[in-house]
Amino acid sequence: MTIQQISSFASGEWIAPGEGARNIASAVTGEVIASAGNNALDVQGMLDYARNVGGPALRKMTFHERAKMLKALSIHLGKHKQAMYDLSFDTGATQSDHMIDIDGGIGTMFVFASKGRREMPDGHVYLDGDIEQLSRNGTFLGQHICTPLQGVAIHINAFNFPVWGMLEKLAPTLLAGVPAIVKPATNSCYVTELCVRIMLDSGILPAGALQLVSGGLGDMLDRLTMQDVVSFTGSADTALKLRANPVILENSVRFVAEQDSLNASILGPDAEPGTPEFDLFVKEVQREMTTKAGQKCTAIRRIIAPEAQVQAVIEALSARLAKTVIGDPKLETTSMGALVSNGQKQDVLEKVAIIGQEAERVFGNPEDFAVDGADADKGAFLPPMLFHCANPDAAQRIHDTEAFGPVSTVMGYRDLDHAIELANKGQGSLVASVITHDPAVARQVAMGAGAYHGRLYFNNRDSMKESTGHGSPLPHMVHGGPGRAGGGEEMGGVRGVKHYMQRTAIQGSPEILSAIGEKWVPGAVEIDGPAHPFTRRYNDLQIGETLYTEPRTVTMEDIEHFAHFTGDTFYAHMDQAAAERNPFFPGRVAHGYLLLSFAAGLFVEPNEGPVLANTGLDGLRFMKPVEAGDTMKVRLTVKKKTKRNDEYGEVRWHVTLTNQDDELVAEYELLTMVAY
Repeated sequence: MTIQQISSFASGEWIAPGEGARNIASAVTGEVIASAGNNALDVQGMLDYARNVGGPALRKMTFHERAKMLKALSIHLGKHKQAMYDLSFDTGATQSDHMIDIDGGIGTMFVFASKGRREMPDGHVYLDGDIEQLSRNGTFLGQHICTPLQGVAIHINAFNFPVWGMLEKLAPTLLAGVPAIVKPATNSCYVTELCVRIMLDSGILPAGALQLVSGGLGDMLDRLTMQDVVSFTGSADTALKLRANPVILENSVRFVAEQDSLNASILGPDAEPGTPEFDLFVKEVQREMTTKAGQKCTAIRRIIAPEAQVQAVIEALSARLAKTVIGDPKLETTSMGALVSNGQKQDVLEKVAIIGQEAERVFGNPEDFAVDGADADKGAFLPPMLFHCANPDAAQRIHDTEAFGPVSTVMGYRDLDHAIELANKGQGSLVASVITHDPAVARQVAMGAGAYHGRLYFNNRDSMKESTGHGSPLPHMVHGGPGRAGGGEEMGGVRGVKHYMQRTAIQGSPEILSAIGEKWVPGAVEIDGPAHPFTRRYNDLQIGETLYTEPRTVTMEDIEHFAHFTGDTFYAHMDQAAAERNPFFPGRVAHGYLLLSFAAGLFVEPNEGPVLANTGLDGLRFMKPVEAGDTMKVRLTVKKKTKRNDEYGEVRWHVTLTNQDDELVAEYELLTMVAY
């Protein structure tokens, strides 16, 4: 058999394994299939290449340009999925496992590409929150901004998801404008290397944006600065060693960790046998125990059920686990493959022995189980193993020992507070799930266990057809957890992007803040355009371009006509005595939506032109009532421009309505699509 040489990609070059390389065995056959590692890598050169070549190239791009880059990468990877599938079988993963890893990783990158286009500006500065008025007259303001760190992100990934684990970190990093050096776990680095090759060969990424270390990092972490980030996934012991690096501590290097997690699933007190929730609970636990052979950071390790239902859970779960077909992952009939290596198999057995000191094994015998199409002694195979702990209050090791494989422990609870207490004994986890049809149960768990868990997953008969599952981190939501789980957060949409950016408080005049944020701030200079702004195309409009309208007088006839025409005959518009008794109104007043309609009539250019559609308004506020006889006028200012596609962009207008005394009556932001 030809042994594959797994290379690193450093400073723009592929470097083959060298001194210090180690062999990698197939999880299925136990035979050596690859070699990876090179102690001679120029790690300082890699850091310099990322900081001096990759970083500037990425920061030159806008958020939207980087989002388009991510989308192009996702599409390109999607065309090469089969090659990654074929290679991944040697990790012990089945075809369905590949889809979680490879398709899930590509899908995650797609989501970040979409969020970058939808939720971030087509610029270089991300505005974090609203303007803060720091002075009486509004000439001195504050704003928080986020800009890309000017260093490099070091991604240290686990063996269980060689593609998803890389892409879920890489997508927000590149979207932020920061280059990455990826270091996958050696046991499955051959899959990661192929994925990196596919991305680099596409020519989509700028030089220096992505580098790969197949093997050890050497002393790279000793060379980091305050502009760098380390994002780690793995064991708590390893995380502690890395986090304690003197350079990381001295330079306050950002350290994001996702580590050991004793995740729990709680069967609600209402979910008795025969209910859809009970069946769902058993199905979810079985799936989490066997998917990726239980090698998931989000897998269910502790099964918490009402004491009266413990035996029913054991019996139902054992029956489902008995249907698990263990074997060569290439076989279509195989439902659970091997662990990633025989070393990992041995580690799980050692942890099982610890758990066995406090719990009784009620299903699965690691000494006697069948394996289809492979040698159980040579491959890293284990059966799903279910334990029962009769006294979870007195136990300790079931709450602090993670067997990273197809292993879980059932325990009973007396009441819901006891269930919450048991879940929290894990001292911090990535996820806890609650299967219940009772909203009160869900709320009690959220209040009692939320502080101990990064994610709470609730499911029942209403949501189960569309739910993604206990163990599925989604790019829209944060992935991480407190305490034992590492205290970090990944993904979470734009929240994940901010890990690779610096939040800075800026203070100054409206004009200064407008220039920095590329977004007009009230009080900044207004520009008198050469023509009505609705006659001007997207590319011609300038930030700050302003239209002042002629005034319009609001009459009692207008108010009554609008009331009868719309059916909005609320007393404040129609009953003088009742309106006067209302502390907000001096008497009968105009409808707020009448004022908006009149405003549109004042500023709209009716003829066909570049304005294609009004897509909504944000932040509408009514400040002062308008009575019959008052006049109103409108100020319309180009606040922000955002490209949407090749035909048109979004123009956000700041709109104010004032009365005859120049008092602010209403304010909002109008959104329109305008042709280029």
